[in-house]
Amino acid sequence: MTCRSSRRAAGGVAPTFGGGRRAAAAMLLILALATAPALAQTADPPQDVAGDVPAAADGAPMVGASGRPLPRFVSLKSDQVNLRTGPGTRYPVSWVYQRRHLPMEITQETEDWRRVRDPDGTEGWVHRAMLSGQRMAVVMGQTNQILLRGPDATADGIAEVEPRVVVKLLQCPLEHEHCRVEAARFQGWLPRMTLWGVYPGEYVDR
Repeated sequence: MTCRSSRRAAGGVAPTFGGGRRAAAAMLLILALATAPALAQTADPPQDVAGDVPAAADGAPMVGASGRPLPRFVSLKSDQVNLRTGPGTRYPVSWVYQRRHLPMEITQETEDWRRVRDPDGTEGWVHRAMLSGQRMAVVMGQTNQILLRGPDATADGIAEVEPRVVVKLLQCPLEHEHCRVEAARFQGWLPRMTLWGVYPGEYVDR
């Protein structure tokens, strides 16, 4: 079993001042992407309902054992979640995630288990009770992203968000290039293409 520890120094949010998009002050750090597997499953009811996802080639949505569409995005419900090599406790733990709210993509499922993929491409099986329908996303890329006041590239900046920061998805209008997110105490808009946790053209409204 391997644990993937938190990398706190890898991500943060810095407010911008003076109305300029490039001006920045000292960093207000928030937790960045952390990966590592978990405790035992909780007794809480499963909540792995996500938003709209791409349809199958014939236009019909792909549906899993739960009756919900595949693939779909969810997030980790606990600060510790076991990733197993197969759909059951008889399979060994391959990773232990130590980051609540980390977005995951469900690609396959049984009645109680979900095959998931994390932002780094690691795949395995997680019990449905350890997943939440809360939509989150990871800021990708190599450079800071400007959190905008409006859904337009010309809007004023609110803050700078470092790569690997996990943000809460609030709204992604249909066929729109930007999504409204919450990062630390800031709310604003980021380009959809910089976010892992939402599909191109997907509608999200939380």
